[in-house]
Amino acid sequence: MNIWLSEIWQSWRASLRKPGFLLLAAGVLALGIGSTVAVFTLIDNVLLKPLPYAQPAQLVNLGRANSYRSITPEEYQHLASLPGISSLGLFGNSLTPINVTGSGKLVQVTALAVDSQLLPTLGVRPLLGRNFNAKEDRPHGPKAVILSYRFWQRRYGGNKRVVGQSIPLEGKPYTIVGVLPSSFHLVGSSDVLLPAALPHDSHSRGYDYMAVARMAPGTHMNTVGAEVDTRLHAMFARIGGKIADYNSRIQFNAVPLRQALPQRSASRPVLTVFMACALFVLLIALVNLVNLMVLRSLARNHDVAVRAALGASPMRLAWPSLAEALLVGVTGALVGLGVAALVLTMLASFVPPDWLQRADLGLGVRGWGMAFGIGLGGALLSAACGVWRSHTRATADELREGGRGGISRSGGRLGKVLVMTQVALATALLCGAGLFLHGLYEAAHTPLGFSSRNVLTFELTPVKATHPDAPSVKQLTVRLLQRLRAQPGVIAATGGTSFPVGDPIVLPVEFSSRPDRESVQYDGISPGFFKTFGIHVRRGRVFTRLDIDGSEPVAVVNQAFADRYFGGDAMGKTVQLALPGTPPLHVVGVVANTRQSGPLQAAPPILYAPLAQAPTMVMAFVRQFRQFRFAVRVHGAPGGYRDMVQSAVHGVAPQQPVANMRTLALIASRTTDPARRNLLLVGVFAVLALLLAAAGMYAVMATAVAAREREFGVRMAVGAAPTRLAWLVLRGGLMQIIVGLVAGVGVAVALVKFMGNVLMSATGNTGEMQPSVVVLVCVLLAIAGLLACLLPALRAARVQPIHALRGE
Repeated sequence: MNIWLSEIWQSWRASLRKPGFLLLAAGVLALGIGSTVAVFTLIDNVLLKPLPYAQPAQLVNLGRANSYRSITPEEYQHLASLPGISSLGLFGNSLTPINVTGSGKLVQVTALAVDSQLLPTLGVRPLLGRNFNAKEDRPHGPKAVILSYRFWQRRYGGNKRVVGQSIPLEGKPYTIVGVLPSSFHLVGSSDVLLPAALPHDSHSRGYDYMAVARMAPGTHMNTVGAEVDTRLHAMFARIGGKIADYNSRIQFNAVPLRQALPQRSASRPVLTVFMACALFVLLIALVNLVNLMVLRSLARNHDVAVRAALGASPMRLAWPSLAEALLVGVTGALVGLGVAALVLTMLASFVPPDWLQRADLGLGVRGWGMAFGIGLGGALLSAACGVWRSHTRATADELREGGRGGISRSGGRLGKVLVMTQVALATALLCGAGLFLHGLYEAAHTPLGFSSRNVLTFELTPVKATHPDAPSVKQLTVRLLQRLRAQPGVIAATGGTSFPVGDPIVLPVEFSSRPDRESVQYDGISPGFFKTFGIHVRRGRVFTRLDIDGSEPVAVVNQAFADRYFGGDAMGKTVQLALPGTPPLHVVGVVANTRQSGPLQAAPPILYAPLAQAPTMVMAFVRQFRQFRFAVRVHGAPGGYRDMVQSAVHGVAPQQPVANMRTLALIASRTTDPARRNLLLVGVFAVLALLLAAAGMYAVMATAVAAREREFGVRMAVGAAPTRLAWLVLRGGLMQIIVGLVAGVGVAVALVKFMGNVLMSATGNTGEMQPSVVVLVCVLLAIAGLLACLLPALRAARVQPIHALRGE
């Protein structure tokens, strides 16, 4: 045992005395480990980490087999007593804005509707108080609310006596019955839970909810999904009519709850691209490490031959290389963990908060284990390859040449193959990253179709106690806009259901020329909308104060709507909302396109209608699930008008909270932030790949030149010019680079086709390889390779024959 420890100590002492190789090998390994562990930690937190509930593997979502995973109250109630299910709960698939009124601070908060069975199904116990009871979870039951941990801390300072107190919501007192634990994280960042309060026999067919079930032990998820599908289709058959015809094509199933949550499905394409980039960087780093270890072992050939001639066993011969690899692996893992921590710190400021289950992005046990697993495993396997390769050379030849033979022909071929492999991998990664970056760059610099300068926005959810119906809300909008327009410094003001960017409202419409309904974006807006947001009017007119209830129903459409549904000429045409009791709308104007969902999505067809003529059903939907949005265009900096807006709102509605007051420029920037964030991160991976490939080429060429120093001395002694020797080295390196580039482009084309759908989701790019990207990547790698070969070539040209031949 002491012999082995002595071998380790001697090997480590030799490496530390001349740490050049250790720093190079560990640095290469650390870059691969750091990027991979950081991305894995992010993916683990967003997609893989179990939900913070009791026995999360037993929790499944029951719903439609599509990306929305929704279920209606009527369908949910028909799943009672489902075989294989021990409990079943319901929650809203989106957050509802709600006002905290009364004598305290007026604020708007977000509420999540749940039934009384949700928390028991999840296995969540309130931190304080209790869950909703059956009486509270029914229509017109006692008003009860459960606070989130964050809202409890923010409004009540963590007061443990809050249970039993009253909080005024929408002008009515609600009793606080509980406080949630800090780990509760289901849909976004909800401030309070409210009872869903469904009727006992609900016939609601709104897709506003998601169902979660806890499977009984021994139950298979596919069995539960098949039972759900069978039961709901039997329900549709009993109802008959159009409902049965429409739903006969819909499939219902069960999937893990973790997979069904909206924020996880949204993050999957981007994280997949990140992981692919990180794995390519790691693979390049490992190939680089293998190359370095092989060259290191070949340089020890003479020492190995001497020890073998003295009777050392194969294990004793291999032990110095393995001991050095152990040091490289440990050092690379530790440095890689530091790199990963630095990358995660950067990621924390870029990643949307809804993606994360916890506020911090710590490495955790799995991150440490992955770092040391990759570090030690990669280093030891690389050293084993080097030992195997060096031992294939005849010991007698090494002893006869006295260590002056350098690297053998077969050893040189192996080094060249590894260099070509590195270049091919780097080319594939850089081509894929270049295509990704090309799409993201175009998206980040795509005009959104409106002017965001000098515009201040805010949102209102009209208090239901003082504005109980659609006419009162419309009247509030009219009075507020009149007050805002009268303020000094205000150029224009408007309000409605949407901004030119953000989540839109989608409604079904019918056309006489089309057999099927179409779903289009609907914006109910007040006069001044297009002036406030700087949207160009192309044809016709916009809305005026005369477009009110009782006047001719009118609409304005954007150019995308006119092109898709009217062949580019929409003036004078009619559009019919597929809602009960709504008259046809006459198109009186066409405006320029805006990218409502941000630069990664094409401009959608938009139907603008006067807010004063908005159907009651639309107003009810906005009141329940959305906010009414307002904007003012002002002279100077918008931030200076915040107090004016607050005073104007409280002047017409004293108990009305104002929410999300911010500049339109900030809102617009957040739509391009994902593209800019991905642009930066993928760019970092591309730079790492380029550096690793260049480092690998330099290491091999430098070692090869050092090993051939005697050959170059002989050549120079018999008359070879220094430039000829330099060109000899450059030509060999460039040939390896060219072969690697050709192979890498082929791999990149196949990779882009394979990941076409992911690229489309993450960047809006069609997934076709851009020739300009390929040319740029090849030029960059050729330049990097040329620079990597240049120093060894200059070293070959400066070889002194007398020094090279001194040992002869």
